[in-house]
Amino acid sequence: MEGSITPRLRTQLNNSFRHGNCLFLIKKMVFPIGDDNRDRKTIPVVNYLLIALNIFVFIYWQNWGRNLYVTYAYATVPGEILTGHDIVTASDILKDPYTGQRFELPGLQATPIPVFLTLFTSMFLHGGIAHIAGNMLYLWIFGDNVEDAMGHIKYLFFYLLCGMLSGLSHVVSTLLFGQNLLIPSLGASGAISAVLGAYIRLFPGKSVHLWVFFLIFSVPAFLVVGLWFVFQVMNGLGALGGQEAGGVAYAAHIGGFISGLLLVGVFAKEYMARRKVYRKRWS
Repeated sequence: MEGSITPRLRTQLNNSFRHGNCLFLIKKMVFPIGDDNRDRKTIPVVNYLLIALNIFVFIYWQNWGRNLYVTYAYATVPGEILTGHDIVTASDILKDPYTGQRFELPGLQATPIPVFLTLFTSMFLHGGIAHIAGNMLYLWIFGDNVEDAMGHIKYLFFYLLCGMLSGLSHVVSTLLFGQNLLIPSLGASGAISAVLGAYIRLFPGKSVHLWVFFLIFSVPAFLVVGLWFVFQVMNGLGALGGQEAGGVAYAAHIGGFISGLLLVGVFAKEYMARRKVYRKRWS
């Protein structure tokens, strides 16, 4: 999901392609693989375009995650957002834990756009194949139904607005908890967390299909998404390792989820009104 580029994670990013570091597929033995789409009425063109854009940026602009200069130029840096000024830092010399070789890792790069716009650009950057694969899987499963309920244009604005709000949540939490203001954050998962927040309000009883240790189970969405949110809070509070463990920006997940939970009533007002009338008619 949302990533903070800590020194530990920087090394992992540099080595992920040489060593096939698809940790998402290895570690996550319980994950969603689909949901019940029988009631979907429209083709989720915006969701498909968002997925395609994320993949295009990762492959072409980030060169499969290898172009760290682009990553460090367009990722969200809390210190830059708080001061309104671009920050450039020196490169680091790190040691490859697998080969023992030393390599130069770029520091924060000059940002050729106003730094506040990195709250937008960072939503389309990812740290590696595992990072983007996990995010796009969640967006593919949950985004289409939310777009169907909101409509194409409203869904696009909802996604982008909540994504930027999630980035601000990470910036504020970094400041409040005295964490490193120069660690960049990137990834689509803040916006996707908002999609999950909207999903649980719109479709709490919809079946979500889970892959659990080579078996497939169908579980109500409120249970799947609810437990996901509980784990985000526990990790964010340090109960399961804290934010720095694994370089995950849990505050962005929590902020995005809450934003989606609250704003879905604005962006899916017509759908929720129709559902209310339908329930009264059949109650």
